Amino acid sequence: MGKPTGFIEYARQGNEETGVKERIRNFNEFHVPMSEEERRTQAARCMDCGVPFCQSGMMIGGMASGCPLNNLCPEWNELLYTGNYEHALGRLLKTNNFPEFTSRVCPAPCESACTCGLNDAPVTIKENEHAIIEYGYEHGLMDPKPPKVRTGKTVAVIGSGPAGLAAADQLNKRGHSVTVFEREDHPGGLLMYGIPNMKLDKSVIERKIKVMEAEGVIFRVNVNVGVDVTAEELRQNFDRVVLACGASRPRDIKAAGREAEGIHFAVDYLKRVTKHLRDPEYTDYISAEGKNVLVIGGGDTGNDCVGSSIRQGAKSVVQMEMMPRPPVERPETNPWPEWPKVLKTDYGQQEAIAVFGSDPRVYETTVKEFIPDEKGKLKQVKCVRLAWTKDEKTGRMNMSEIPGSEYVMDVDLVFIAAGFLGTEDYVAKDFEVKLTERMNVATKAGEYRTNQKDVFTAGDMHRGQSLVVWAIREGREAARAVDQDLMGYTNLN
Repeated sequence: MGKPTGFIEYARQGNEETGVKERIRNFNEFHVPMSEEERRTQAARCMDCGVPFCQSGMMIGGMASGCPLNNLCPEWNELLYTGNYEHALGRLLKTNNFPEFTSRVCPAPCESACTCGLNDAPVTIKENEHAIIEYGYEHGLMDPKPPKVRTGKTVAVIGSGPAGLAAADQLNKRGHSVTVFEREDHPGGLLMYGIPNMKLDKSVIERKIKVMEAEGVIFRVNVNVGVDVTAEELRQNFDRVVLACGASRPRDIKAAGREAEGIHFAVDYLKRVTKHLRDPEYTDYISAEGKNVLVIGGGDTGNDCVGSSIRQGAKSVVQMEMMPRPPVERPETNPWPEWPKVLKTDYGQQEAIAVFGSDPRVYETTVKEFIPDEKGKLKQVKCVRLAWTKDEKTGRMNMSEIPGSEYVMDVDLVFIAAGFLGTEDYVAKDFEVKLTERMNVATKAGEYRTNQKDVFTAGDMHRGQSLVVWAIREGREAARAVDQDLMGYTNLN
């Protein structure tokens, strides 16, 4: 423990944020790092408790409690407090290939399970992680370190999201020759085109990709496996293949009038906005300027649509959720260290409150009909309130419409952020790998090998839509399985 009484002496203090009215003028990251002295003080709050739930990564009640990567949080908190940044970086990188990503976009299940947070505010673990990794880049500690010995084995990784990148990074460090195939024009998967710049500036991704390239990883972009190159070609040219294509088949809203112009899937909207920001000559993007926007879905992607719409100058923004409004504090049925199922007001909602004067979220409501004008463009939506009742026999919650609760709302743009239904199946079909009922690639429990010889899988394509930290863990574990298969043993973590 760096300072035994730190959690008693110091209060939690997070990084400052740029004021709402200023930050919505652009898509820049808006968290302002505190001074080194202040950050080390925050690290001193770590209790180094006997059972560090922060790094446990246990599944409790169907949700992660603690870090799925088993990050050694107490160790690098202590090292940060004592000013030993280089050693702290080493401990951080031991379990996490991409702290520069997770310290920006992860919802921090580590903090939700922090023992200090049981009776006080948790340690600023996520921000401490950010300080350590950025110190590493600023002081040349993240410079490329190519493997000294090559094994002569080749691996193709399909998909360059966090799972694919983690698998590629681990396998390359082991000395295998890795080629990553990405159908978009830049690597990163949803990190690049599913998360907006204000949460993860794209220069952060490009910085890491350059390091990986210098270490020997080959990236082939604008190559759609299953279309531009076949599974058979890859299996002939590589010793092993890792499928990490994500779970990018969006859940739709099947209501009357769905064909109206102005209804888009959320990730398609976010991708096209990011492409325009990266290249102003790209004009096939969607603008919310001067429009009434409805976001369907209450999760992180929906919140990103809210924040992006406000930055584009939307006239109004409403975020609709079918589920009831979460409680402000943990109920007795959701005790620590479970993931807290409580109300979270994220940056997009904060900005909507500041700009429009009210919380944009509407709960227990859904769209019953999309209403177009005479030219087929969306002009209104018909909504209906919902009631949730518990089935006493099964214990399940059932949803039903409340009679007479319908109302009409003026809407020009709709972004559907209702989650995903598994992987797009054309790659799976080309490789002839089996899928589960949820459209994920099937493997034995706890394994990453598919039903096809020499073909493995990882990430959302394997486990379904999940957190970036789970994707990184899956990529690392799949790399270990591939290495074991190639070499007969493995020394990968």
